[in-house]
Parts: sequence; C-alpha cells; structure tokens
Amino acid sequence: TAPGPRSYTTLRDEAVKLFNSLQQLEAERDPVPLMQGVLQTCLDLPPLVDEIYCQLVKQTTEPPAPGGQGDLHYWQLLTCMSCTFLPSPSVLRFLCFHLDRTENRFPASEMAKYACFIREALGKTKGRECVPSLEEILVLMQRQEMICTVHCPGAPPCSVAISSHTTAEEVAQELVSRLGLSQSPNLFALYEQSRRWEQPVGSATLLADVLTRFE
Repeated sequence: TAPGPRSYTTLRDEAVKLFNSLQQLEAERDPVPLMQGVLQTCLDLPPLVDEIYCQLVKQTTEPPAPGGQGDLHYWQLLTCMSCTFLPSPSVLRFLCFHLDRTENRFPASEMAKYACFIREALGKTKGRECVPSLEEILVLMQRQEMICTVHCPGAPPCSVAISSHTTAEEVAQELVSRLGLSQSPNLFALYEQSRRWEQPVGSATLLADVLTRFE
C-alpha cells in the first residue's frame, strides 16, 4: 500500500531518524521500502530534503567499497531523490560538483552511470505530489522506464513507456498519434477510474503520481 499519514516529532529528531535509516540502507537486502520511507519523510518535511542530499553525497564520497552493494544503494536512493525533489541552489551546485567528480574518477562505472542519470533527472524534476511507488523505485534503481497500460475505448489497451517526468498530456498525444487520430477535431484526455469514481487527469499531472495513488 502507499504510505499513509504519519506523525512526526521535531525536525532534529526526524533528521537523526533519517540518518539512522541511511546507515541501515547500506546492508539492507530489500532497500525499496526503506527508500520509500525516506522519500515520504522528505515529502512531508521539506526542510529535510537538503539534509538528505548532503548525507547521500557524504556517503558516496570515498566509500569503503566503491561500486559495492552498499555504495550502490546510496546511489539508487540519490537517483530516487533526484526524480522527486529539487535541492536548494547551493546544495544543487554541491551535488553537481559531486556528480562531475564521480564521473571523472570512475568513468564507465555504475556510479558514473547513476551520476549521469541523476544530472539529467535534476534538469526535469519540478516536484511531486506523491513519492515514487514501489514499482517506480525498482525501475529507477535500474535506470529504466515504467510501462503504463492505458485502456482506450474501441481499441486494444496500449502500453506506454513513461519516466518519472512524463505528463498526462504527453501520453495522450502519443496515443493520439498511435491510433491515427491526429487529424481528428475531438479533444483527448486521460482518465483515472476506480470502482466508485472516474475523473480526468490534468494535462500537467505526472503519470508516476497517478500510479502511486493506485498502488
């Protein structure tokens, strides 16, 4: 299930809890729920976003085993952060320096590939309504896209590859092109539907947020 409402203590206490979570992340066999928990806390408590970015830069600088499982877990969480939150300008400059340094020091490594992916993501991220779903975190850990199935009236379901930054309007335009409806005078939109309601998805809405709500 998607993360529900939480109760929090002081920012200082929550920062300590997040630091402990990061320490645990290094040896976690299944890091996905822990990553989602960190992301949820950052979404609920925005002042902690910069703190986590700085902690992750620290953890991925001079690691004991570069490219080892623990090191890559930190890079994977940093990847998820970059697709969810923008740091403040000063932390962003610090982060970009770290990404450049990693790519120069470990060219063609997994760390360098994550650094490149993170830099590109930061150029597109505008903020999220929801933290990434468990499925989205899994694909981000592999630097891949999600496959979203859209059901179209009068046509077979369409599978569309989406990223953390794909909007409903972009998917609707792709489907219109695929179905040969580009010359149609009609307007097209995506709808989300449950057993109890159906509503249009705003054109600027990120599909990844919609999928998280359904998770």
